[in-house]
Amino acid sequence: MSNAPRTDSGTSLGIVGRIFSCDHKVIGKQYFFLSLAAALVGVALSALMRLHLVWPHAALPFFGAIKPEQYLAMLTMHGTLMIFFVLTTAPQGAFGNYFLPLQIGARDMAFPRLNMLSFWITLAAFLVLLSAFFVSGGAPISGWTHYPPLSAVSSAGPGQGTGMDLWIFSIGLFCLASVLGSINFIVTVLDRRAPGMTMMRLPLTVWSWFITAILSLLAFTVLHAAILLLFCDRHAGTSFFIPSGVVVNGSPLAHAGGSPLLWQHLFWFFGHPEVYIAILPGMGLTSHLLSTFSRKPVFGYRAMVYAMIAIGALGFVVWGHHMFVSGMNPFAAFAFSIMTMVIGVPSAIKTFNWLGTMWRGSLRLTVPMMFAIGFVSIFVTGGLSGPILAQPALDMYLHDTYFVVAHFHLIMGVAAVIAIFAGTYFWFPRMFGREMNIRLGYAHFWFTFIGAYAIFLPMHFLGMAGHPRRYSQLTDVHYLQALLPLQRFISLAAFITIAGQILFLVNLFWSMHRGKVAETNPWRSTTCEWSTLEEPGEIVRGPYEFNVPGASAEFLMQCNEPEAS
Repeated sequence: MSNAPRTDSGTSLGIVGRIFSCDHKVIGKQYFFLSLAAALVGVALSALMRLHLVWPHAALPFFGAIKPEQYLAMLTMHGTLMIFFVLTTAPQGAFGNYFLPLQIGARDMAFPRLNMLSFWITLAAFLVLLSAFFVSGGAPISGWTHYPPLSAVSSAGPGQGTGMDLWIFSIGLFCLASVLGSINFIVTVLDRRAPGMTMMRLPLTVWSWFITAILSLLAFTVLHAAILLLFCDRHAGTSFFIPSGVVVNGSPLAHAGGSPLLWQHLFWFFGHPEVYIAILPGMGLTSHLLSTFSRKPVFGYRAMVYAMIAIGALGFVVWGHHMFVSGMNPFAAFAFSIMTMVIGVPSAIKTFNWLGTMWRGSLRLTVPMMFAIGFVSIFVTGGLSGPILAQPALDMYLHDTYFVVAHFHLIMGVAAVIAIFAGTYFWFPRMFGREMNIRLGYAHFWFTFIGAYAIFLPMHFLGMAGHPRRYSQLTDVHYLQALLPLQRFISLAAFITIAGQILFLVNLFWSMHRGKVAETNPWRSTTCEWSTLEEPGEIVRGPYEFNVPGASAEFLMQCNEPEAS
């Protein structure tokens, strides 16, 4: 067994060999930069929407004055890009692909060629989605949820023709790639663990990727079926989602018997587990980082595992709380409300255990640790509004307002993005062999953390004041005039926060080539991706062995190698 530093062995030489590599580390990097490209496009769209909301008549370079249908297209594409190609792709596709085999002591994923195929299908889905901007009519305008009959009728509005078809094709490809990737993750965890790596010795990051893969396998198959039915309604004359009596442009449609609510049930059966597909890897990473930088074992390791399993299971039985305003049976609404409240219990367990992990620890406030603590803060703040929206009587008023925008951006969007930043700063030395700039990292954290609160906390007040979401133009709506100053403040905060992300981009690309050469294990972590061994061999202990009484070292690696001093 060699003591040489571990490298990207197995990667073919040459540019073509690297591009089409089956090495999980190369594929992880490919997913990382794909999600970064999607994030840049999504953030640019959000900046354009913010400009339009407060200065609707401003003529922008290359765009001119943004029209209402263009605003709705930007809203649709922003949501799709961020949810599918950033929040789903980066935590699972990038970090999961790169580090799951390393952390369990495997040579690679169970099916390396399938892994490569999953990435290329995801890339094709991304390019197909972007192409919707350039076809006749532009991108679709029916929002990322695409409720019928608007999404089911090609003549219903600008972008609902070719642009909508491209959206369906893109998400169909993404679902296929996600299912293939999920199978790979599940088999790898169950069948490729090193000797001694029992399930209760898995790092919590691996548990989160494993549970997320199960959720993806179950959820994306349902979404894939739903969009196939939607495509049939648009082009095959079926009526799965189109009821009778629908009139478009003065002409009645030759459809009857469909139910728009069927689409909502199918979509949200995917849509709510998608929240946890985005956030569970962040939970696992946060647990991992809080233990590493508190120099303490995770408080209640088994409770954390069972809490993640419970969150994943309960996530499939609460989809109806997205449909309280649909006129559902009050008894069904009551059941969904109760289950939504119940899912707060394992979330609270995780939060208390995070605090217990830090309590009386030897805290090292590194940049990854700051982002991990920021994740806990954002997660708790965003989660506090969840029980409010879980009450049908309150949701009836708040559902179509900015209160919901604030809630899901905090709990799903910002929390997951902060976890992605935490993972990037933490694993950058392992991925690229260099260190990121610390000062730029701290500055980036404060821009992001303060900016997130400055943007989304005021939106709760907008929602409580009755400010509707999805409105493309506010300055001409009389009853919203008193809320315009708050909208301007949110837009200003958004522009400053977006500008702060330039620090991250500069730090990322500069450090990849000019950063200080990193040590093999710069964070003094215990898990196998930081091992100095080419193959970790037998796993002899748990993942978070810090300051063990009687041990000769401050931390003990999982794998059977000489103790660190």
